[in-house]
Amino acid sequence: MSRPTPRVGSRTSADRLARLLNLVPYLLARPGIEIAEAAGDLGVTERQLREDLELLWVCGLPGYGPGDLIDMAFDGDRVTITYDAGIDRPLRLTPDEALALVVALRMLAETPGVANREAVERALAKIESAAGDLAGAPVEVRLPGDTARVRELRAAVEGGRALRITYYTAARDETTERVIDPLRMLMVGGRAYVEAWCRRAEAVRLFRADRIDAVAVLDEPAVVPPQARPQDLSDGVFRPSPDLPLITLRIGRGERWITEYYPCERVERGAGDEWVVSLRVTDLGWARRFVLGLGPDVTVVAPAELAEQVRAQATAALAAYAVPAGDPAVAAATQ
Repeated sequence: MSRPTPRVGSRTSADRLARLLNLVPYLLARPGIEIAEAAGDLGVTERQLREDLELLWVCGLPGYGPGDLIDMAFDGDRVTITYDAGIDRPLRLTPDEALALVVALRMLAETPGVANREAVERALAKIESAAGDLAGAPVEVRLPGDTARVRELRAAVEGGRALRITYYTAARDETTERVIDPLRMLMVGGRAYVEAWCRRAEAVRLFRADRIDAVAVLDEPAVVPPQARPQDLSDGVFRPSPDLPLITLRIGRGERWITEYYPCERVERGAGDEWVVSLRVTDLGWARRFVLGLGPDVTVVAPAELAEQVRAQATAALAAYAVPAGDPAVAAATQ
């Protein structure tokens, strides 16, 4: 599916216009500033700043004659505005722009894993103070998974305490109790995780917040072994590797979303509207539940072991629906 191409040119022009409108008041407040210093403050190259100054030279009031255009004086590598054409105040945010910025900062402050939340909160306080009525704006910012559990975990991580958790592992469809020493909270793919040293596994593990059924803060500090290192999650939580099982599925049009949601090693067109996709999975138990949840337009091509597991569980489910509830034969067979 093709996506519209962003209008890079128009975005660049809008950015430059905003920069030019703020450049004049900035230079007025710093007469004789070095171009290199100004470029550093404004986050542009010296070349870009000189190009902006050349453009300002032909901007000004209607009439565009002597005395109408912005004027400046250069002394070596220093610049001074000598006529501002009325642009003597920084560009102000509109109410909508200010509200958007406040919402973005509130969201950033609530994001697990933000290293310097105090700096974000200070910036938010300044903007809300300057924006006046926006400080009490009726806007509630909630991230996916932003629950009492996430806040409880974040407080434990920031307090440096060990935790006892009851955790559901979807890949193995089992619930276990573990003691963990938290490393950090983070947000990946819209979900909150706590990364920690797991004393049970004796390794660094990632625990999804919404799969932690219970948590207790222990009366002992978190002790992270020297060999524990945070994982690189820049490519997501799941990282396929050649040692993981490879499954191949034949899917219909309605299941093509799999190729966008999961990292596939191979995608080929089959007969008609069918596609044949191959992807790595954590284990065949997870793959069995995954395939059974997809619907009738999916067929397991390989491995044969997975196809047999899916067939057996689907047959058992159909048999359960075929027998009336309370049938004594069913009760006897399940004892």
